[in-house]
Amino acid sequence: MTDSSADVPLTKVFGERTIYDNPWVRLVQVDIEPPDGRRFWHHVVRLQTVAAAVVVDEQNRVLMLRRHRWATQEIGWELPGGIVGQGESGADAAMREVEEETGWKPLGSPQLVARFQPMPGMVDTPHEVYFAKGAELVGEPTDLEEAGIVDWVPLDSVTSLIKNGEVLGSGSLVGLLGVLSSGLLEQ
Repeated sequence: MTDSSADVPLTKVFGERTIYDNPWVRLVQVDIEPPDGRRFWHHVVRLQTVAAAVVVDEQNRVLMLRRHRWATQEIGWELPGGIVGQGESGADAAMREVEEETGWKPLGSPQLVARFQPMPGMVDTPHEVYFAKGAELVGEPTDLEEAGIVDWVPLDSVTSLIKNGEVLGSGSLVGLLGVLSSGLLEQ
């Protein structure tokens, strides 16, 4: 495998125009010319930056929410997370979202697990996932729009949940797999 990007064929970008825009989603068309030389308008969905957290307790359980996602009509497990606010760091947003969505406040300093784009061919939505060890219960969840069942899920059941399609969203998948493979649990 090579680390060089010098030989990768590039797509030329000539500009973009907005088709739809609101605080949650922006749909644009981008004037592109891929390496094959054809020039055309390509649709791109631009979303805000999202941050999520993998919070693990001393019993090797991960803090998760079981939610109904109406857009895909699925019920499954997710990590707490949400949109990074203006002027807020990804780490601060992830820790804030944990507390708002679960009522648990993560302890210690969050460590970056991964930065990624879940669908870079058509969707621009930067994601960041952070890891924190331990949390203290400070109250009930305050973000009732993101209501779900809050539970501590044994880490040894996570791969089975993933295999069975019970973990929803790329942020949850990347975060959980990243922590399981990173050595962060042994620190």
